[in-house]
Amino acid sequence: MIEKIVNNNQHLEDIFKEIIKPNRIENDLKNNPFSNYYIYRLSDKIIGFINFDIMYERMELIDIFVLEEYRNCKIATKLMDVMIEVAVLNNIDSITLEVRKDNYYAIKLYEKYGFTKVGIRKNYYKDIDGLLMKKQVK
Repeated sequence: MIEKIVNNNQHLEDIFKEIIKPNRIENDLKNNPFSNYYIYRLSDKIIGFINFDIMYERMELIDIFVLEEYRNCKIATKLMDVMIEVAVLNNIDSITLEVRKDNYYAIKLYEKYGFTKVGIRKNYYKDIDGLLMKKQVK
């Protein structure tokens, strides 16, 4: 089940400590009116999330993450579906994201959704370049 979160009572930083810094979500939800978080819950366990910003007519994918033991179960696909649905409902022109150039699984997922490579961010991930990808929504 996918649900939007409006407060951090789910303690996502504890569940996804390898990707989320302490207090980030609470700070985003309180201070960033553009930020959106959706979680994927299986029974009572949160196993994935997606975070994106909506800034007027554009959207930026910040993070998408699924716990390792639940990967290859189409959970990231379902989270992406929700993001695209939100983009359409909000009349978004385009969605952008950055991804490590060596993250082949993520790149494959993004390409499946029509994202194309539009630029390179040199050393964006410390020692690895990032790819800037973009999808036109309308």
